[in-house]
Amino acid sequence: MATQFDLIVIGAGPGGYVAAIRAAQLGMKVACVEKSRTLGGTCLNVGCIPSKAMLDSSELFHLSKERFAKHGIKFDGLSLDLPAMLARKAEVVKSLTDGVRFLFRKNKIEPVFGAGKITAPDTVQVALNEGGSAELKARNILVATGSEPVALPFLPFDGRVVVDSTGALSFNRVPEHLVVIGAGYIGLELGSVWNRLGSKVTVLEFLPRITPTADQELGEMLRRSLVKQGLEIHLETKVTGATVEGDRAVVKAQGKDGSESTYPCDRVLVAVGRRAYTQGLGLAELGIEVDARTGRVPVDAHFRTKVPSILAIGDAIEGPMLAHKAEDEGIACVELLAGKAGHVNYDTIPGVIYTWPEMAGVGQTEEQLKESGRQYKVGKFPFLANGRAKAMDESEGVVKILADAATDRVLGVHILGPRASEMIAEAVAVMEFAGSAEDIARTCHAHPTLSEATREAALAVDGRAIHS
Repeated sequence: MATQFDLIVIGAGPGGYVAAIRAAQLGMKVACVEKSRTLGGTCLNVGCIPSKAMLDSSELFHLSKERFAKHGIKFDGLSLDLPAMLARKAEVVKSLTDGVRFLFRKNKIEPVFGAGKITAPDTVQVALNEGGSAELKARNILVATGSEPVALPFLPFDGRVVVDSTGALSFNRVPEHLVVIGAGYIGLELGSVWNRLGSKVTVLEFLPRITPTADQELGEMLRRSLVKQGLEIHLETKVTGATVEGDRAVVKAQGKDGSESTYPCDRVLVAVGRRAYTQGLGLAELGIEVDARTGRVPVDAHFRTKVPSILAIGDAIEGPMLAHKAEDEGIACVELLAGKAGHVNYDTIPGVIYTWPEMAGVGQTEEQLKESGRQYKVGKFPFLANGRAKAMDESEGVVKILADAATDRVLGVHILGPRASEMIAEAVAVMEFAGSAEDIARTCHAHPTLSEATREAALAVDGRAIHS
């Protein structure tokens, strides 16, 4: 194995492996250090990808049980084969992590499997997984180590009864009663999976609303939809303690009015947030400040830390903990190293919650616009009036467009409905080019498609929607 490189990337998740590939494309000699035994990081191995595999499988099971008959599809003896579902999830993960390994070979990137520590501005010491150690040197070192779930001090993860998101993707049976602590995207997505498969799911959220960073109006619509699906959601509820005995747990909580409640269950998912995985990297020893609470490190506009040869991206720095944000930063970072004009527009990073209906948004929410005092117009269009949504029997939800009152420039787009995760890309593209609601309204959209709802919402900004 070579030991001298142009760039060493620590972490092979979406930010790290994408940065490594782009750097190699730009002619750099690259090594990528990964402490796990597979590439792809949390996202591919135990996060985004396996959770979406389980969401899709559980949604098909739910549809077959509840709605296929409406489409004229009838059968007897429907049953759940959870081992087969989990095996399919594992196959999806393996195919994608193998794909990253192929891309490393194609781009001549050196994977180094072990725990890396930065011992000097140009040196990474790796405790190899196979035993022994290796010392790597490079002109630049990129920290792309991602994040890890935050545990509650009185409720540590045991990997069996009390789990993080990784554990909640691999239950060997459907829980009788799953208590989810936290109503962010992880808690709601995984709560949806097990609710569809037959669990009683109780969600406890400290804040007065679910999905606190999303548009409040659509967030409340999603809450009502999830309750209708069977999730029990308690807002303004503070978890104060828990006991675990054998295969059972009792979660204790306090309501806004001070009332105490207990929730006996057989599984607890703690989904209260994530913390940057930067401990043990040697950053503090090199004079790089690490936030004690979040684990994040400050960087400049070129992603450089206080030590110029050490850079950081993704969950290790400020901003939303999203795989696509890390990917964009990884590309921008290495392009800047190569003297190119790398850039990330943080105002156009979309966020998606893969419940059903899905919820996606980009730009500012209505609450943010009100708080800033900016004058704006609103256009909304329900999927109930969209032909394709009706044909799909998926007419729940709405498209909401926020535009500047004076210039008509699109300031935010928020979608609750079928395939919102795919539809949001049009809004991102329009906002990236500083487009207006009129631009969307004047663009021909194929009929019948879900995307017509976006056009109608854009027309509604000016009070001229056709179908509502």
